[in-house]
Amino acid sequence: MTKNYFFLLLTIIGLASCARPIANFTIQGADRTAPAEIQFENDSKNAETYEWDFGDGKTSTDSTPSHRFGSSGNYLVVLKAKKGKKTRKVEKRVKIDAPENCLIEIETEFGIMIAELSDETPLHRDNFSKLAEESYYDGLLFHRVMQNFMIQGGDPKSKNAPPGTSLGNGGPGYEIPAEFRPTLTHVKGALAAARTPDQVNPEKKSSGSQFYIIHGKSLSDSELDRIEGQKDIRYTPEQRKAYLENGGYPLLDQNYTVFGQVISGLEVIDKIAEAKRDGRNRPESDIKMKVRLIR
Repeated sequence: MTKNYFFLLLTIIGLASCARPIANFTIQGADRTAPAEIQFENDSKNAETYEWDFGDGKTSTDSTPSHRFGSSGNYLVVLKAKKGKKTRKVEKRVKIDAPENCLIEIETEFGIMIAELSDETPLHRDNFSKLAEESYYDGLLFHRVMQNFMIQGGDPKSKNAPPGTSLGNGGPGYEIPAEFRPTLTHVKGALAAARTPDQVNPEKKSSGSQFYIIHGKSLSDSELDRIEGQKDIRYTPEQRKAYLENGGYPLLDQNYTVFGQVISGLEVIDKIAEAKRDGRNRPESDIKMKVRLIR
C-alpha cells in the first residue's frame, strides 16, 4: 500500500466518522382511522441510535417502529437521529381520523378487545359510551368467567374487592329497558347486558353497567334447528353461518340485550375464559379492565 493511498484511506474513514447524522422518515399505510397501527420507515443516515416521540405521550428507540394511535387527532411525530454527541431531528404530522361507527376499547393484561356498539340499541350504546367516557369501568374486574359460555364484568363493587367477595350485584343505581333485536345474536364476541332473573325482573331490564362477552361453544345445524323451534325464532343464512363458523350461545337470544360485537381481539376472550377460577367462577387472579371510547 503506497503512502498516498494510505493517507487517502484515512481521510475517507475520518470523513465518514465525522459525518453528521441525517434524520428522515416516511409514514407507511393508507388506513389512518382510529384505532390505527402505523408503520414508520426510517430513512435516516449516519446515525447510531434513534429516539421517536409519537405525539401522544408514547416514545420508542426502535429503528423502524410501528405505533398504535388509539384516538383520532393530528399528531406531531418527532424523530431524533443521534451519533455520539451529534443529534439531528425531523418532525412530521400524521392525521388519524375518527371512526364512523361507535367503537370502544377494552384493555386487559391479556390484550385489547375492540368492540363496535350497535346503532340498533341506542339506549345501551349511549349508556355504555357515557360510562366509558367517565372512566367508570377502569379498574373493575371480569368477576365471572365461564369457559364455553361468557366472561362478565362491570360490577363497581369489584374494584379492589378482596378474594372471596361475592360479586355481581353492583351497579350505577339504574336499569336500562330491554332492546331485543332479531339482527343481534349471541355469536362469539357478542357484547351483551347482564340482568337479574325473570322472577324479579319480568321486563328483562338490563343492568346499568354489568355486561358480558360471549366465549361460546361450537354448534351444529341440528342444534340451531332445535333452538329455533324451542324459541320460535328463525336465523338468517348469515346468522346461521356465523354461529356454525364461530360458535356462540344462542340459548340467550331474544332474552338478553346484545348491544355490540367484538371486531378485534377475539383471542383475548379465549385467554380470559381459560383463567383458573374459584367455586363462584371468579378468576383466582384478578383480571382488571380499562374501557374507553374510541373517537
